[in-house]
Amino acid sequence: MGLLSDPHCRRALSRLVLRLNTPLCALSYVAGLGWFLALAFQPLAPRTYMSENAMGSTMVEEQFLFGERALSYAREFAGHKKKAGGMPVAWLEKTMWNLGLEVHSQPFSRTLPFPDETRERYMVKGTNVYGILRAPRAASTESLVLSVPCSEGPHNNQAVGLMLALASYFRGQIYWAKDIIFLVNEHDLLGMEAWLEAYHDVNVTEVQSSGTLGRAGAIQAAISLELSSDVVTSFDVAVEGLNGQLPNLDLLNLFHAFCQKNGLLCTIQGKLQRSDWDSLPAYAHSLQTLLLMVLGQASGRPRGDHGLFLRYRIEAITLRGINSFRQYKYDMTTVGKTLEGMFRKLNNLLERLHQSYFFYLLPSLSRFVSIGVYMPAFGFLILVLVLKALDLWMKLSKCETGSAESGPFPSPSPPHGPPLRSRRPHPPGFPQESRPGLLALVPPLLICHAAGLALYFLPVLGQRVATQHFPVSESEAVVLTVIAIYVAGMALPHSTHRVLTGGGSDRGWMTLKLLALLYLAVQLGCLALLNFSLGFLLAATMVPAAAAVQPTGPRVLLAALLVLSTPAVTLLLGIFLQRELVEAPAAAAEGWQLFLAAVAEGLLQHHLYGSFLFPFLALGAYPCWLLLWNVLFWK
Repeated sequence: MGLLSDPHCRRALSRLVLRLNTPLCALSYVAGLGWFLALAFQPLAPRTYMSENAMGSTMVEEQFLFGERALSYAREFAGHKKKAGGMPVAWLEKTMWNLGLEVHSQPFSRTLPFPDETRERYMVKGTNVYGILRAPRAASTESLVLSVPCSEGPHNNQAVGLMLALASYFRGQIYWAKDIIFLVNEHDLLGMEAWLEAYHDVNVTEVQSSGTLGRAGAIQAAISLELSSDVVTSFDVAVEGLNGQLPNLDLLNLFHAFCQKNGLLCTIQGKLQRSDWDSLPAYAHSLQTLLLMVLGQASGRPRGDHGLFLRYRIEAITLRGINSFRQYKYDMTTVGKTLEGMFRKLNNLLERLHQSYFFYLLPSLSRFVSIGVYMPAFGFLILVLVLKALDLWMKLSKCETGSAESGPFPSPSPPHGPPLRSRRPHPPGFPQESRPGLLALVPPLLICHAAGLALYFLPVLGQRVATQHFPVSESEAVVLTVIAIYVAGMALPHSTHRVLTGGGSDRGWMTLKLLALLYLAVQLGCLALLNFSLGFLLAATMVPAAAAVQPTGPRVLLAALLVLSTPAVTLLLGIFLQRELVEAPAAAAEGWQLFLAAVAEGLLQHHLYGSFLFPFLALGAYPCWLLLWNVLFWK
């Protein structure tokens, strides 16, 4: 503070920032990307460890031996599902009742904002069935959930069979201190959302449900199970939830510990971990896994039914059984023992999981990157915006304190001249120019945010009008309207500031760019606290263009850079990158179709489950990008 109070030190600092601004910005950006790429190295990714004392040991003697019974239940369930043409509600209720569970069913319905052509549904009706195993050693104050989605066709029949076999085995044990809920939900996430809203007596997504809903205690943890084969070669665990939420790391550690105990292969993002951490191929493998998690988290989509539990402060993961070409196969008994051990450990919890991390990245199941390690990568990127904004602010300050002849970029004051913040008399006519200069910023701000509001509201509201005038379906009309409004924003009038006196001056565009840079920095900073992956990807693409854009210089090159930095292009490039990482590269036409499907899915995720990705892009990032576009065409 003493240095900043000295006017000579302030002048020296301002000269340094002005002179080295571009090199400092470039260095900060490269440091941010380099830090992120280094996260997959072993020193920055320590081994995971169990923080919760109640789950610190896997010394549990699993005694589940009902593997054949699970397959029998699965075959019986498949036959009744095929006969009923959907979920066999009556058979499930009867079977759960015979197992000694307290059985309840929940009919629900939901009308989508526009047809979901991927799953071919619009008016969705279904029924959730669940049974409650009351704890014999405690009051019904806490509970655990084992959920299985009822999918169409032959998928997931084995998961229902294993769940019923586990319910039969758990019913005969006396050590349970928490209620256990065995849930079969229909229509994947829609059914799960309907059940969670009814269970917690809230209605935030307009799901209509009926029927008496039995309740157990407060849900402490949940596991969603997906199995479609009598044997499995590995288990893939999904952790990404709605809006990029993640479960407590201890729940993931518990699954990994029991997989190791029972000899089960376990993967994350579909990739096995490697033991040779010091080699370059191992680093590349870890970086691929890390990037897949970043892309999945940035999408804001739940990667399983567990993703909706997280919004209710319930720790949950989804386990998917994989039957591939690997030599080692595991039967239902081994899988059942793993789940039994996990539930017995969760049964020991005295409080909610809170000891371990909630914000992390995973280069593998056995290593993690904590928030304190990966946040500097984002901080370096945001520092570019701060440095460029500081540069503009100093130039604008010199415009105010300099003489009229010095122009918009006055030379630094001589060593023995007046201090930087000294108040010189304003030259004639300058005060009259300052007011229109600020007033000229109002039209771009209003127009850009009006475009964002149109992008948010018009696609769903105008789908009927579009289908009446164009030969497209409702879903196609919504997606094409989004694209049309998005592109039309680039053609909005950018010369409204010229109507006002002094609006086309250099002070005008510098002030607008300063405002846009600070606006973008605040948006990305707040976003990174909620969803680091989304904030980092947007910062990595938008920051260079935001820092470089100006109405002078190679306008075509800057316009191309700005177009490539738009969030829509980021989404398209993310799709191609994701397909490359899973070793299934997409052609240009396929990538475009995936892009259109992702846009439609983003709108549905927002209207059905409350995902904030689409409203953030439409109401925040897109108007900010349009402000930068206005800066480019200021003159």
